[in-house]
Amino acid sequence: MRILLSNDDGYFAPGIEALALELSKVADITVVAPERDRSGASNSLTLDRPLQLRQAPNGFYYVNGTPTDCVHLAVTGMLDHQPDMVVSGVNHGANMGDDTIYSGTVAAATEGHLLGVPSIAVSLVGRNASRFETAAVVARQLVERFMAQPLDEPWLLNVNVPDVPLQEVKGFQTTRLGRRHRAEPVVRDRNPRGETIFWVGAAGPAQDAGDGTDFHAVADGYVSVTPLQIDLTQVARIGHVTRWLSR
Repeated sequence: MRILLSNDDGYFAPGIEALALELSKVADITVVAPERDRSGASNSLTLDRPLQLRQAPNGFYYVNGTPTDCVHLAVTGMLDHQPDMVVSGVNHGANMGDDTIYSGTVAAATEGHLLGVPSIAVSLVGRNASRFETAAVVARQLVERFMAQPLDEPWLLNVNVPDVPLQEVKGFQTTRLGRRHRAEPVVRDRNPRGETIFWVGAAGPAQDAGDGTDFHAVADGYVSVTPLQIDLTQVARIGHVTRWLSR
C-alpha cells in the first residue's frame, strides 16, 4: 500500500506529522505538501510561474505552490508510480458544509480523485484543536478498511473528527454536507502607511445542521464521513434553462 500525503497547513504542520507517523504503520508514505500555510487556496493551480520541489530534513517534500499543485506534481511527475490513495490533512479546524468549497485540504484530496486515485480529506474540528493523534488514528482505520474492502471506483471522502480523546469518539456516521449562514462582514483596517485594508470575516454559524449533516454528527461526538462528487451540473435545472433560452 502506497499513500501520498498532503495538506494545506504546510509541511511543518503538526497534523501532517501525526498523520505520517500513524499511516507509516500500515503503508509506504510519501509527503508532498506546501512550503507555507495555504489554507483557503481551494482548487487553484499555479500556472504563472514554475514550481520547485525541495526536501526537508525529516524526509517530507515541499512545494512553493498550492495543495492542488502538490498532488498534481507528485502524481503526474514526481512519483514513479501511481499511489494507491491520497490522504490530505490533518487539517487544523473543521471543513464542513460550505467550508469544503474553499478548503485547500479538501482540494488536495479532490485533485487525487480527479487523477483517478481514491482520496480522503481529514480535518480536526475545533478552533483550538490539538488532538491530532485522534484524527490520525481515525485516518488509519479508514485506510485499513479500504485495504480490506477496496471500492470498485475512485472515491472522495471528506472526514471531520471531533477534538476529543480517541476513546471518546462514538464511531462513524455517513453524512451530507450542512450549510452555514453567510459569512461575517469584512473587517476594515489601515496599514502603517495609512492605506485602507480589509480582512475577510469569519465564517458564519451553521444554518443547516440537523440530523444527517456533518455538523450534527461531529457535535454528537461522531466522526463525520461525507462522500463528495465533482459534477457541479444542476441537472434538475437543465430543462428550465433550455426553455428560458428558447423564449
